[in-house]
Amino acid sequence: MTAHDRGNGGSAARGRVLITGGAGFVGSHLADELLAHGYQVRVLDVLAAQVHGDDAQWPGYLSAEVERMQGDVRDADAVRAALEDVDRVFHLAAAVGVGQSMYEIEHYTDVNNRGTAVLLEALSRSPVKKLVVASSMSVYGEGLYVDADGRTVSPSERDADALRGGDWELRAGGKPLTPVPTHEGKPPMPTSVYALSKLDQERLCLIVGQAYGIPTTALRFFNIYGTRQALSNPYTGVLAIFAARYMNGKPPRIFEDGQQRRDFVHVSDIARACRLALESDDATGRAINVGSGVSVSIADVAHAMAKALDIDDLPPEITGQFRVGDIRHCFADITLARELLGYAPRVTLEQGLVELVEWMQHQQAVDRVDAAAAELASRGLQR
Repeated sequence: MTAHDRGNGGSAARGRVLITGGAGFVGSHLADELLAHGYQVRVLDVLAAQVHGDDAQWPGYLSAEVERMQGDVRDADAVRAALEDVDRVFHLAAAVGVGQSMYEIEHYTDVNNRGTAVLLEALSRSPVKKLVVASSMSVYGEGLYVDADGRTVSPSERDADALRGGDWELRAGGKPLTPVPTHEGKPPMPTSVYALSKLDQERLCLIVGQAYGIPTTALRFFNIYGTRQALSNPYTGVLAIFAARYMNGKPPRIFEDGQQRRDFVHVSDIARACRLALESDDATGRAINVGSGVSVSIADVAHAMAKALDIDDLPPEITGQFRVGDIRHCFADITLARELLGYAPRVTLEQGLVELVEWMQHQQAVDRVDAAAAELASRGLQR
């Protein structure tokens, strides 16, 4: 059964946009961005306990101007109702978590793959002016590298024996590879159930969009951080996990040696990229990276958060362990987003951490990291 809770409305000048999963971290910021640019916004969200808590209440940060519909994207009736009088759709609804996806295999496949199929079947009967689907950098697996001769290399998964021996870096011919920014031309090579489901989501949307004349764009988000992230969810972004540890007086736990490199992008930049994709004809039929274009090691980002929190007595715990499905390095080449969307990141990591820390002072976080790690270890997924 779908519950309706209409907000205060908004300008009808630019039409009504549906955001699936719109009560969450990214979706709520996207709603603010769209409202500020004259769109009406409707949200369909199941209010999953892992994100929103057991009481399944609409979060206080969601704008009162948002029209709210509680329902599951796998429920065809709920989806059809949510699509009534909608011009454009953002598909953000998904189960999120690389590690968890490796043991909740059915759940992740059901929510992400089948949920997308249910939405697309409804859209095949009621096409819209634009569909934007949230994909993920995880579809790449390992990022791009260059070898000792300067040739670009797209490596496969790391050798399990090497990982067990603490040999973390990738090599070719016995020589180390050097990571470089990953562009959209790199062949996808997902290494987790979650990553595979995101690749399926983007390809399903692009295929069906082309077949039914729905202009469709997939955005491959890199590591998003910012306010409203679920601090008590041990499978959320790494910065929120580090925040939960620090807020509970515990050091962050870092896998491998902490030198793996990622691209951290502020949620406001993600929201703006989403709106730009909505408004860009050039982005139709494309999968596009959205990141900061800057790489940083996991250890360095932990130190940066400690500095922002004015903590100097909780150095990160470098575990020397690894998780099945984890990659070594991946950070974004955002050339295509600049060219097709007119996108440029505005918030540096240092600026974003200041804002995040200020917001954290008014939050409570239950640290569930150790329980999540124990679950993975019990299944042989963390070693």
